[in-house]
Amino acid sequence: QVRMVESGGGLVQAGGSLRLSCAASGSFVSINVMGWYRQAPGKGRELVAVITSGGSTNYGDSVKGRFTISRDNAKNTAYLQMNSLKAEDTAIYYCNARALVAGYSRLNDYWGQGTQVTVSS
Repeated sequence: QVRMVESGGGLVQAGGSLRLSCAASGSFVSINVMGWYRQAPGKGRELVAVITSGGSTNYGDSVKGRFTISRDNAKNTAYLQMNSLKAEDTAIYYCNARALVAGYSRLNDYWGQGTQVTVSS
């Protein structure tokens, strides 16, 4: 019914850049917020960046000034441009959509399967 497909992860050297994409498909009435969260080994899931349908953004403190989130509402796709990557950015990155799906009366969270980002120092 709802599918979240991430792409763009991989291995990069410290100081390098990567761009993640997340395409959402399904019977959406609206997608209020799209975003990225990450989970490093032995740690909990943390906010990376989120963006509303109107373009308002919020970033985790550790990525401010280095990462930029954007969104194409017509394609239900979110992007995460990651620059000046550090070893501590190594994690599995998960795409999230907070959306209203046809047949439901409330917003729900939908998650992608995750994409690995590894930054070598």
